[in-house]
Amino acid sequence: MVKLQLYYLVQTLAVQRSIKASRVLTIAATAVFTPLVCIATMIFSIYVPHTRGYFNVGEVMVYISALLFGPFVGAFAGGVGSALADALNPQYIQYCPATLVIKGCEGAIVGFLTRKALKIRSKNQWVLFTLFMGILLGFLLGFIGSKYYSGSVGIYLGLPPPENPTSTINIPTEFWYTLGGIAAFLVILMGFALEPEFGWVIMSIFIGGLVMVTGYFLYEQLILGVLAIAEIPINIGQMLIGLIVSVPVYRAVKRYLKA
Repeated sequence: MVKLQLYYLVQTLAVQRSIKASRVLTIAATAVFTPLVCIATMIFSIYVPHTRGYFNVGEVMVYISALLFGPFVGAFAGGVGSALADALNPQYIQYCPATLVIKGCEGAIVGFLTRKALKIRSKNQWVLFTLFMGILLGFLLGFIGSKYYSGSVGIYLGLPPPENPTSTINIPTEFWYTLGGIAAFLVILMGFALEPEFGWVIMSIFIGGLVMVTGYFLYEQLILGVLAIAEIPINIGQMLIGLIVSVPVYRAVKRYLKA
């Protein structure tokens, strides 16, 4: 009887330590990723004058924080970090309250969904699902990239963000077709060879990203009075770039932590 009580006491203490360690990790990750999201949003951006296409790499850090540490860190770092970047930039300060909510929801959704899964038991069904997601990702990258992010683009690099481009480069449409093909191939390869459920990570980011796209559309259209329909493909493009950069980083970090 005494041994049994000691056993349960040890197990209880172990669980409490685990919970405490988890809370410490969550707080630490939040403290690290919130400024990282802010800095990533401000330090590097690309603008395409003839289409008004614009994206920054803040989305990358929002997705990485959500994928690695879950919905709370994704929501806080994504919302507060992105809103802080808008607050510090006079050009985007009017977006600050919307960004806090929209990017917070985006990070929470990605972090939550990646820890869930569709109730698909068949490996073949998962492979087909990942195949579909790979094709969709490749198509959207090729189409949106070639249409909205090709040609002469201005690169803005630095803190605070410079008023004029740091440099200007030309991105051919073929670049986006090639990138889309490579992305589709790698996702499909993952599904067939390594991880049939890999498509669910892509889908989770798609869903979170579409919440971001919809949120900004409604805010610009209803609150700011801007013709926001033109911004939809631009924001989808930002989500796609965030996806193809964040997922490899997430998998590399996850593999390193398991080693």
